[in-house]
Amino acid sequence: MVRKERRIRVLQVVAAMNRAGGETWLVNVLRRIDCQRFDFTFYCYTGKPGEYAPEIESLGARICLAPVRLKSLSFAGKFRQFLREGDYDIIHSHDLILCGYFVRLAAQERVPVRIAHSHNTDADISIVRRIFWWLNKKWLRRYATHGLAASRDAAFAVFGPRWENDKRFRVLHCGIDTDAFRQKVDRAEVRKEFGIPEDAQVVGHVGKFYKQKNHHFIVEIASELLRTRPDVYFLLVGEGELRPQIAALARKRGIDHRVVFAGSRSDIPRLMSAAMDAFLFPSRFEGLGLVLVEAQAAGLPCLISDRVPQEANVVPELVRVLPLEAGARRWAETLSRALESPRLSAAQCLETVSQSTFAAQKSVEALEQFYLETLG
Repeated sequence: MVRKERRIRVLQVVAAMNRAGGETWLVNVLRRIDCQRFDFTFYCYTGKPGEYAPEIESLGARICLAPVRLKSLSFAGKFRQFLREGDYDIIHSHDLILCGYFVRLAAQERVPVRIAHSHNTDADISIVRRIFWWLNKKWLRRYATHGLAASRDAAFAVFGPRWENDKRFRVLHCGIDTDAFRQKVDRAEVRKEFGIPEDAQVVGHVGKFYKQKNHHFIVEIASELLRTRPDVYFLLVGEGELRPQIAALARKRGIDHRVVFAGSRSDIPRLMSAAMDAFLFPSRFEGLGLVLVEAQAAGLPCLISDRVPQEANVVPELVRVLPLEAGARRWAETLSRALESPRLSAAQCLETVSQSTFAAQKSVEALEQFYLETLG
């Protein structure tokens, strides 16, 4: 009788599986990875499953919620018990602040492969949490058997300035679903959903309403641009704690009739392809900015801050870079020129992205190979 080989059990540790860059990449991985070889469990330590949970379960993976709050003294014991019962081969932790904590607990339970994944370069956190982050980075370097980073900047931020000299650490680019940009979309229909005229020019942004994404500056840029281009619309996609403040600021500036809040959306490729004419990304910091890669796949001219890693500039002809210190007026002037410039072929831009390391299938193949190497 032939014994069936056991699948490789991988525990993905996340806050929650909501619509964000790293989480969307993980879902893209789950859609494409060899399910005959890998068995995924998603451990959501906030106790909230997130928007992607139904799809994750439909794809045959499991969602497990933290049995107690992270701040509880009993959390560590409960998590270690969870690891013992799951008999995991790999723990893959994706939280910037807590990677070190989770790989330390996994080391105590002798999980053979312990991966810390850096998706960002900074954290908008209090001084107390920054001290905890410092401690976690020490744990990470001691207890992680391997480390992945979304970019070289993200590797430097978490693994330290000499990360390239440590064979445990490497960059692995997260991938996007390029096939989603090949779908035909009706420009008039998409814009009608938001009350935007078909012939209007639209500046788009996709990101959570957190300090990192710099929405206050987006409103300032919009105010400057609308002085000379009153026909332009701004389409802001995403949710977050700062959305009410940003909406109030738009009203205060008298531009709320030109700023559309789209909320959290599952059809980003559709919106980029049909609703947007340019993409604005003035982030304060980024681990990579995967949504910027999506904007290039849609052929959009992009205006970004110099805090965004250059690795995300897959189609350089589309990307213009400015320092945040340049001010809203200069950003508005540059954005206006981007709207007026001739558009590159969207098909050619998509092909460039599809051939890069940011294509989902290539990213998944790289991750599969990495998992197998770590267990080798």
